[in-house]
Amino acid sequence: MKKILIANRGEIALRVMKSAREMGIQTVAIYSEADRQSPHVLYADEAVCVGPPPSNQSYLLGDKIIQICKALKVDAVHPGYGFLSENADFARKLKGANIILIGPSPEAMDVMGDKISSKNAVKKYGTPLVPGTEEAISDIPAAKKLAREIGYPIIIKASAGGGGKGMRIVTKEEEFVEQMDRAMSEARNAFGNDACFIEKYVTNPRHIEVQVLGDHHGNYVYVFERECSIQRRHQKVVEEAPSCILTPEIREKIGEAAINAAKSCDYTNAGTVEFIVDDKLNFYFLEMNTRLQVEHPVSEMISGLDLVKEQIKIARGEKLSFKQEDLKINGHALELRVYAEDPQNNFLPDIGKLEVYQKPEGLGIRVDDGFREGMDIPIYYDPMIAKLVVHGADRTDAIEKMKRAIYDFKIVGVKTTLDFGLFVLNHPNFISGDFDTGFVDKYYQASDLNYSLNPEQKNTLDKFFATFKMEKSAEDIRINNTIQSNWKKNRANR
Repeated sequence: MKKILIANRGEIALRVMKSAREMGIQTVAIYSEADRQSPHVLYADEAVCVGPPPSNQSYLLGDKIIQICKALKVDAVHPGYGFLSENADFARKLKGANIILIGPSPEAMDVMGDKISSKNAVKKYGTPLVPGTEEAISDIPAAKKLAREIGYPIIIKASAGGGGKGMRIVTKEEEFVEQMDRAMSEARNAFGNDACFIEKYVTNPRHIEVQVLGDHHGNYVYVFERECSIQRRHQKVVEEAPSCILTPEIREKIGEAAINAAKSCDYTNAGTVEFIVDDKLNFYFLEMNTRLQVEHPVSEMISGLDLVKEQIKIARGEKLSFKQEDLKINGHALELRVYAEDPQNNFLPDIGKLEVYQKPEGLGIRVDDGFREGMDIPIYYDPMIAKLVVHGADRTDAIEKMKRAIYDFKIVGVKTTLDFGLFVLNHPNFISGDFDTGFVDKYYQASDLNYSLNPEQKNTLDKFFATFKMEKSAEDIRINNTIQSNWKKNRANR
């Protein structure tokens, strides 16, 4: 494998290229017209424009990407995440063109890309599933009996449902008939089908996922777990590894369950098995992501592995060079996704120019990004600017290091989630580990980011601004004024 095309953009494209370069492999970047000057384009050995800014006219053009691969004699494609990374048809076309996909087989993608087929597959290997009916049901007396066997609380879901229609949470048996009748009626009106599934309702759920690796020789390992319960709009914002609630015994069980899920579809390469975990630490299979995850750096930090290098080695047909007993957890890692979003306005995406962009540095601090100072945040793609990752001796050390890194991360020109990250890190429930996926809804309000200065902080900022005012140019003064405004409004507590 001498040349790899990265079918992606931004920070993940650049991150893959760095590992490939360390392995002596040439890289090819693709880019849209909006990304012409992006760091991943400038870093690659070769770069090709694939079209206008919209994804469906550029990064999603699988056939065009394959044509580029053929023209440049590319051996393999790394899809990153998003875009074509879990597209089984694209994987099949690559295989038909004798181009290696640095990822799983299209057959594995097919199985794990469908909720029903994935659950049927993992069930055969004993991976725990949320208790519930295996088939849709519309007979209310029979459904009531099944609900009693499952145990309350339960959730009723319309078989043909979506958008929350035909969904009811039932906490006690006396409410069941009424709620089942309502769910069926709503499903009938919305979808023309009143059949419903019944599942155990997991209260105070945590989102915990397990990183797995599988080679083409039948070897599997799990690279421990990631805690991903701090979410907004059902998307992760803060992740950490390992989870602070798992015992060594449960860690081993959930890891083995993840490996069994991978085995159920003959999975190869890097993948992530996601679980929902209840307040009694019972865990249940949720889904499998057949690609590298955004939050993979925290697993790398505690394991010492380079997961992209392992992906490439597996794709080349190599055996895993280590066994499960060789892997040990070293310290604790945290990741904050730094989005161009306004946490004070329902996390709405923000666009603008990165007038100031200064990254934190220091031992145990890593920033994966795809931007430079002076660049514009495009409106066409996910608004993530960077992934801020820290590694500490333990969880407390990692939290304090992340706070310092947030303080040192200077971004002016767009609103970001940096302050929200600081809110999370300072919250007593996060510090104690007593939180779940409802953290934002339970504890966060936009007004929480309106801070006032104490005398010491005010003195520090006054000195900082006074230093800036020594600059002579009008542009320096304009930037200084912008910094002062942003700091006073959003970052005064650091």
